[in-house]
Amino acid sequence: MNFLEFLQANWRELLTLTREHIVIVFVSTLIAVVVGVPLGILLTRSKSLRAPVLGFANVMQTVPSLALFALLIPIPFIGGIGARTAIIALSLYALLPVIRNTFTGITGIDPKLRESATALGMTTWQKLRMLELPLAAPVILTGIRVAVVISVGVATVAAAIGAGGLGTYIFRGLRQNDNNLLLAGAVLSALLALTCDFAIGAIARSFEIGRKKSRTKHIGIVAAGVILASILISIALAGGGRSGERIVVASKDFTESVILAEILAQMLEREGIAVERQLELGGNIPHDGLLAGSLDVYPEYTGTAYTAILKKPPITDPETVYNETKEEYSSRFGLYLSPPLGFANDFAILVRGKVAREANLRTISDAVPLARNWQAGFGQDFMSRSDGYPGFVKAYGFAFSKQPREMDLALTYRALQSSEVDIIAGNSTDGLIAALDLVQLEDTRQYFPPYQAVFVARQAVSKTLEPIFDRLAGAISTEDMRRMNYEVDGRKRTPAEVAGEWVGNN
Repeated sequence: MNFLEFLQANWRELLTLTREHIVIVFVSTLIAVVVGVPLGILLTRSKSLRAPVLGFANVMQTVPSLALFALLIPIPFIGGIGARTAIIALSLYALLPVIRNTFTGITGIDPKLRESATALGMTTWQKLRMLELPLAAPVILTGIRVAVVISVGVATVAAAIGAGGLGTYIFRGLRQNDNNLLLAGAVLSALLALTCDFAIGAIARSFEIGRKKSRTKHIGIVAAGVILASILISIALAGGGRSGERIVVASKDFTESVILAEILAQMLEREGIAVERQLELGGNIPHDGLLAGSLDVYPEYTGTAYTAILKKPPITDPETVYNETKEEYSSRFGLYLSPPLGFANDFAILVRGKVAREANLRTISDAVPLARNWQAGFGQDFMSRSDGYPGFVKAYGFAFSKQPREMDLALTYRALQSSEVDIIAGNSTDGLIAALDLVQLEDTRQYFPPYQAVFVARQAVSKTLEPIFDRLAGAISTEDMRRMNYEVDGRKRTPAEVAGEWVGNN
């Protein structure tokens, strides 16, 4: 479908995501204003605090957003999965422009005006309320304006920790190779940023004009804003925690993980068990969420758990990998590993179908001579893992003349399709392999360890989940998983719909 048809079909979800995005930005900015304006005022009175406070605010802006989100997850009360953590992180990002502009606006006032106020017998509070804040208001509002625009952009990354917002469509579009999803998320984020920038700019201009007429009114507006901020902060923080007795089912940020999480969630709901979904989480956030107690269960792969989480050297025996992973997950983390689901999602070395047919490529070894002139593109995960790029190149004797391009896994498929790269490492059950006419080369040297699909759960909920895990043991074949992935990635159906069909037939 074209973009307009897509908007017509998905406008309800798009409105929901836009509302989530606005709430996250609005509440985080209010927190930054409530904290930052008083701090900025304090810095005008205390020179000794200027360096540490401004230094802290500067440092917060240099920390990568996803890293900050991940660091906050295990922290009690303020961390966890969802909007609460995103709001705290965005508030920290927004502090610097608010503090700096408050300080600059007040210190930039003509000293003669302060001397006149002192001569009139004004107290420090009266000078702040009647002189400094009204005169500094346009500069302070400019700082808030910058903070809001920054927050709108950074909030898209918050989708990686289950906070919702328009970033959900952007990540989903990358994963499913769907330009409609990418455009919807990106265009609305840009429009939201421009709208906020224009609105706050208009308020700043009207404030500057109106201050000559009524200064008392402005103080009332500030006070009302503080009260409103307190209410919204309380609501936002209260809404970020676990709600009632329910199983929190999570997934990673790729199609197959979302489908598996949906299958488990729907099977639990059919048993009358309340479920909360936290889907499409980035990186190792699902694992961190389990350890923090904010999540209960998510799909994982034995090879990933064995090498990336437990930091073990890769081995090829599936039973050994499963048994050692299950034992160490229980002893080290207090986590339960379900029986294998019946399929493995191994690393898949992929090339374009046309290239494979023309050069008669069937195995990875067949590609070694040609790869000297190829541009490789690999995900960050593959490049950094012990079972990834370094060992792979050594095992097969690859000698790429160009440094491989390192990028998000979802982007490697788009890059391969558009001939920007010539070889990638994808996932063997990925629906995009068929959708994009890609060919998986056979791993004849059995370099890659087994990646059997399993569920990882907290021990506290394992008894509740065991009957479902027993029903899922060996129940999903490789063909089943490829077909379901293709239904989502190739035919653009929803993971919930595809998972529901499988549950209904099994």
